[in-house]
Amino acid sequence: MLLLAFSLAVVILFVVLRVLGNPVFALISVGATDAEIQAAAARLGVDRPIWEQFVDYVGQLATLDLGQSFTNRLSVGDEILRRLNVTLPLTLLSFALSVIIAVPVGFLAAWKSRTWYGTTFSALSQLGGAVPVFWVGILLVGVLSLNWRLFPAGGFPRRDWEDPGAALFALTLPVLTIAIVAGSDLARYVRSATLDVLGQQYLRAARATGQSFSTALWRHGIRNGVVPVISILAIQLSTTFVGAVIIERVFALPGLGDMLLVAIREQDFPSVQGVILFSTALVLLLGFVADVAQRLIDPRLRGTLSGNRRAKAVA
Repeated sequence: MLLLAFSLAVVILFVVLRVLGNPVFALISVGATDAEIQAAAARLGVDRPIWEQFVDYVGQLATLDLGQSFTNRLSVGDEILRRLNVTLPLTLLSFALSVIIAVPVGFLAAWKSRTWYGTTFSALSQLGGAVPVFWVGILLVGVLSLNWRLFPAGGFPRRDWEDPGAALFALTLPVLTIAIVAGSDLARYVRSATLDVLGQQYLRAARATGQSFSTALWRHGIRNGVVPVISILAIQLSTTFVGAVIIERVFALPGLGDMLLVAIREQDFPSVQGVILFSTALVLLLGFVADVAQRLIDPRLRGTLSGNRRAKAVA
């Protein structure tokens, strides 16, 4: 299933890009002759039938070669790896901070759901999840950068991570931006999972045996409550990655978001395909890992899987 989904993404992306645009016109000057247009098309390899281009592209992907950029002739794979120096730390730091925000907020919103501050936590998480991430970024830039001058409004050190302190300082505001939105979304799921656990009969039975609330929750509730949250964490990490790609443009960060937008503007097919396929593969892989983790934690899922296999064998 994982391979099938990725294969469909490859086909759809390849066809859609070639239907919607022609990279030749991004490379030639205004008033170019037909001979110049044909020469540019031959140089890029887009003068051949689309099925021949697709076969060549699949052959490249089989060797993990994402091709060369049409505009600068650099390796797309090498450029993606270079841009990950910004996007990957931004994603991981934002995700970690969002979890740190979401777990206590979601738990307290569920545990104290009938109090005023539990309701406040719930309302704030609803509000934070509804606000677009780029709007939060613009708001934080206006307040924390332009007005209070606490953080830079954008940019990244030219020497990348040679000075970790400067690099982390440059990422502070983008990380906070993404974490506010992602943490708000995640807090709602944590609250829902916690409410479900608190209402279960096995937790009441554990309390009836004399166990304290914290002991009963730790021994019996956490393991059951964490199973649905794992899949949400995988989705949230994927969403955080996408949010990082978007927010990079707001803060002028030289990551995958900047690479993708420039490639779209210049109709650089290999670069667009490379960034989107890399993102797709990452999302699919995270979903697969989350599914495996759920089955390892919850024996009921392993039993369901084994039962399906036995039923197929009998059939």
